[in-house]
Amino acid sequence: MSAGSRGQPVKTFVCRACGWSSPKWQGRCGQCGEWNVMAEEVVRSSGPGRPGPRPRALPLGEVGTRHAPRRSSGMAETDRVLGGGLVEGSLILLGGDPGIGKSTLALQLGHRVGTSEAPALYCAGEESPAQLALRADRLGCLDDRVVVVGETDVNGCVEAIAALRPPLAVVDSVQTLHDQEIPGHPGSPSQVRSAVTRLMACAKETGVPILLVGHVTKDGAIAGPRTLEHMVDVVLYLEGDRHGENRLLRGLKNRFGPASELGLFRLAEAGMVEIGSAGRAFLDEQSLSVPGNVLTVTSEGSRALVVEVQALTVPVGHAITRRTAWGFDPARLNLLVAVLQRRARLPLGQRDVFLNCAGGVRLVEPGVDLAAALAVWGAETNAGWDPGTVAIGEVGLGGEIRRVRCLEARLAEAAALGIRRAVVPAGQEVQAPASIECHPVADLAGAARLLVAAPGRARPVRAMPRWMAEAPETVA
Repeated sequence: MSAGSRGQPVKTFVCRACGWSSPKWQGRCGQCGEWNVMAEEVVRSSGPGRPGPRPRALPLGEVGTRHAPRRSSGMAETDRVLGGGLVEGSLILLGGDPGIGKSTLALQLGHRVGTSEAPALYCAGEESPAQLALRADRLGCLDDRVVVVGETDVNGCVEAIAALRPPLAVVDSVQTLHDQEIPGHPGSPSQVRSAVTRLMACAKETGVPILLVGHVTKDGAIAGPRTLEHMVDVVLYLEGDRHGENRLLRGLKNRFGPASELGLFRLAEAGMVEIGSAGRAFLDEQSLSVPGNVLTVTSEGSRALVVEVQALTVPVGHAITRRTAWGFDPARLNLLVAVLQRRARLPLGQRDVFLNCAGGVRLVEPGVDLAAALAVWGAETNAGWDPGTVAIGEVGLGGEIRRVRCLEARLAEAAALGIRRAVVPAGQEVQAPASIECHPVADLAGAARLLVAAPGRARPVRAMPRWMAEAPETVA
């Protein structure tokens, strides 16, 4: 296609944080106010209008309510996150840290979806076909269900997809694609935007679902212009401890189904192995009795997971303190530490506070606030926590325990693992399993009273603060 038919290249500057554009470079974004985030991009002008008649606008009643057809990915955990399977013509973005298993999962999905008569297409931009064959041999995918093309030119990928019409096309990775008509090196915002635009049009025209493997930045966000996530239909994120074996496939966006679903995998020699039920996969029985370790139940989509929150407080001899979190929002940790300082009068002003979510789990919902606060409290007061008890609840700025969603599903998952007690918000009615004894608490004082009185503790505990001893009993 000639440059004249597609429009002349035009330079613009786009904010990497919010997507705001300006014809001139500015040190500060005029929309979000961030500094040094304006990057140069080259876009094409609209050019002449397209020939032929315009499409006719139809009432929604004439369009019908037929759902988009889906194809199973061959992995139940992936189908769960996708909302039932692959939708024809969908554009899926898969992100994750380096070495977490993105390419492994993509190759396995291609092998499960493809057949000998209709093989899946793997566009390898980071590996040669020979290198991909070595990995396929290790994963047991070295057969004619997947065809590979070593291509980094976006036009070549589009032509291969249009010619083969595979049941699934994998592009690994989108940051390696290059459009010769767009200035800039592969991976630049203009190149990534142009490549995704071409592939999106190809997916809609051919009906082929396309899986894009994407890089992430040092902050854990998907690399490329911010609008990249808005252009695709589905955004998946593969997370976990790269030195461990557990992997979580999280849905961040889904136009064809529920978002925030979670798929569980275990990375083995043979690739990604599905975990139908997490069970105690994220627990370590030996560490549950250590002061500062508290159990909680997080709700991710329709799935509940029992995880362990670990905290450690260390005195410092200087004025600057650290608040460090792994698998937990650092800003949320700072808020909880402030609540503990102000409402519970814990002397955390001269303490380094460390918080860790064991097993490589990333907790993003507020229902785990109570467990995190009690973990910090237990680490500071050297108080133990009953390994057979879970803490569920959101902590407000006043120290109150607020209601959470899906409490019954959380308690059911805890009961399935043999957990006997649960600390829950006082104002929330729930039908708990018969095997679980619920302790409603209204504030941190009531919850911490259970922490101090945890049965089976063999470690000495500091004296209870006067304000806590005088607080009214809130435990049912």
